Amino acid sequence: MDVYPELRSGKRTWPISGLEDGPPYPLERLFLFIDTDIDVSGMYGPVPTGEARFIARRFVPLLIGENPHAVQRMWDKMYRAVVYAPKGLAMMALSKVDLALWDLKGKLFDAPVYELLGGPTRPRIRAYASMLGYSVEPERAAQRSKEMVEQGYTAMKWFCRYGPPHGPEGERKNLALIEAVRDAVGPDVDIMFDAWNSWDVPYTQRMAQRAADYRPWWFEEPVMPDMVHQYAELRRTVSTVAIAGGEHAYTRWGAKSLLDAGAVDILQLDPWWGGGLTELVKVCALASAEGIPMIPHHGAIASTHLVASQPLTTCPIQEWILQAGARDNAFLKHKLDPQDGFIELPKVPGLGMEFDEDVIESREEVQL
Repeated sequence: MDVYPELRSGKRTWPISGLEDGPPYPLERLFLFIDTDIDVSGMYGPVPTGEARFIARRFVPLLIGENPHAVQRMWDKMYRAVVYAPKGLAMMALSKVDLALWDLKGKLFDAPVYELLGGPTRPRIRAYASMLGYSVEPERAAQRSKEMVEQGYTAMKWFCRYGPPHGPEGERKNLALIEAVRDAVGPDVDIMFDAWNSWDVPYTQRMAQRAADYRPWWFEEPVMPDMVHQYAELRRTVSTVAIAGGEHAYTRWGAKSLLDAGAVDILQLDPWWGGGLTELVKVCALASAEGIPMIPHHGAIASTHLVASQPLTTCPIQEWILQAGARDNAFLKHKLDPQDGFIELPKVPGLGMEFDEDVIESREEVQL
């Protein structure tokens, strides 16, 4: 949005301190429950209000009376109901329903979801620290990067604040961030950089050339997500850094369009947005057939179950956005909390979605 000067200084909407104990302000969130006639419920959340309304109006009538084990059937019914809008809000809402259905299925079988999906493939998952929300001033980013290494992280991702509208000075500032992070973490830590869809092909090519000495693992979303041919051109012409993308692709068809075009070195669909676990397992199969790693965009506990069900070569690492993760963990009893740079697999049934009653001040059932 920075191409519009009036939008460059938007207000922060998440915490910048107090993260060890959760967000430092009162928090209100919606959670989705899917009940059965045998007193077992699936749960997922937080769910944004717009998605919750969409679920209530479009999907609830399709699901009442269904067999709770028939997740493929229910996914297909919901998809056909929104085939006119297979991206964005509709698919994000469908994804939340799918995740609640998998939580329900795991509880019905008394097993973690990754076991139902074919895992576990490992006892713990390497996590990378995603530094969204932290200062990108080089000195502060360097200090924060050192702290992440001290906490055991062996990989981290920073967010480049500048693009072509900021001219040569912005390019120098991006490079200063990359240099500062590499100098802070040393030669053995993987570093990645997210461009926020804000670069173009020549800009990315220059950044890749100038950053080569600092050995970034990948540049993420260098161009707008629908610019598949530009992604493919970058992948053909840039050899010093991998090109990553796909968080704004939806379903197996969105993934296939990127793979068929040879557009990405790393695929990044999000289980919160791209179709839930039912669909992301299919995306992983497509990626593995092409030899392309699938490293999900955030996804929190949903990504943990997906990654744990897949071979290491298909899903080698999981993103952990420190600030957003702490916020979204706030109401949950079984919190994701990487230790020494790894996420231990949850052992509880379902996705591990259960409220921490000690932190909830009040609740109400909402009819939308």
